[in-house]
Amino acid sequence: MSKIEPTNPQAEADRGRVALWVAPDDLAWLARHCCCPDDATEEVKERCGRIRFRAGAALHKSGHAS
Repeated sequence: MSKIEPTNPQAEADRGRVALWVAPDDLAWLARHCCCPDDATEEVKERCGRIRFRAGAALHKSGHAS
């Protein structure tokens, strides 16, 4: 396993991001769950995809990914 690098809070704040502490099982659910309706716009689908990707990346980075 590779070394886990801590997140740089200032770099994340500079990107306009905020911290969110979520239990690993909830994060895993979020990473694989999409609530987009069939008629969702591309913008909504892209946003959902970004959130799911980041949820999966956070699990991976924390060592909780399967």
